[in-house]
Amino acid sequence: MKIALTGRSLFSRQQWPIVLALLLLIAALAMPPVILPRNTARYIVTFDITQSMDTEDVGASDAPLSRLEFARAATRETLGKLPCGSKVGWSVFTGQRTLLLLPPVEVCSNFDTLLSSLNEIDGRMRWTNWSRVAEGGIYSAVRTAQQVGPDTAVIFMTDGQEAPPVLPSNDRVREIASGKVHGWLIGVGGDQPANIPKTDANGNRVGFWHADDVIQVPTIPGKPATAESHEELSQLRGEYLASVASRIGFKYQRLLGAEALTHAMLDPQLMHREPAATHLNWCPALLALLLLTWRFLPWRSLRGFRSKRPQTVSSSASTASPKRALTG
Repeated sequence: MKIALTGRSLFSRQQWPIVLALLLLIAALAMPPVILPRNTARYIVTFDITQSMDTEDVGASDAPLSRLEFARAATRETLGKLPCGSKVGWSVFTGQRTLLLLPPVEVCSNFDTLLSSLNEIDGRMRWTNWSRVAEGGIYSAVRTAQQVGPDTAVIFMTDGQEAPPVLPSNDRVREIASGKVHGWLIGVGGDQPANIPKTDANGNRVGFWHADDVIQVPTIPGKPATAESHEELSQLRGEYLASVASRIGFKYQRLLGAEALTHAMLDPQLMHREPAATHLNWCPALLALLLLTWRFLPWRSLRGFRSKRPQTVSSSASTASPKRALTG
């Protein structure tokens, strides 16, 4: 008897929104992804891990971060904003080549893997202390993207400092696949020259680089030196990176915050449409929320209270009725 009464009360007119909301929540938990066409991207994000990227001159002024830490933090925030179906992989650059660490994998289903591997990218992976950003690093990153597969774009994050420095007139940039691979050069660093931390083979800091420790900018034969070289200091070479980007068909963006990297990685020109697993379980969950909100809205109880409120009798009617009774 009690079970029957409970069943009747559960499916009564007042309780049906709760029952339906419960069914919708169960459906939201059990609903598998749906394959739908959507705009996605495929990137290899390359991090410059040379020692100048350890310079702490970006982020908050009271607690500056190293350039590499700042680039990783911006990447970490941007990952959560990429559409499901997009694929991202990691590579690092030093010397004259890049090394692929992780080929592009789907973002949503491998989010934790991407974050944990991103946290391990640092200067301890460095295999040499010299660098050729334009002539070697970018070319190698593009070649790696070609080998990974079609529609793979490159995000190359660097401060643009090369060691040993090239001649000021040296504008050599290798031909890059006739525009078959596109991407962004992301400039990381401050505007003012700053000291470059010096680290040993194990990644431990042992001071800073000094003028007599590094090769300075050579003078052009037959021309006087225009300014004293200070390659022991580092700053963002933004104009240089923008010039390189324009010559190879890339775009340039300075990294002032995560929104700059998000803008680059959501570039519509680098997106392509393909079938991807799309999670739509938020739809029944939203309907369940609307049903519960409607069921427990305060105005419903207030309406019932007003309909049951007793009618008040006017003072004139209450005084007139005894008189009529007496005369009757």
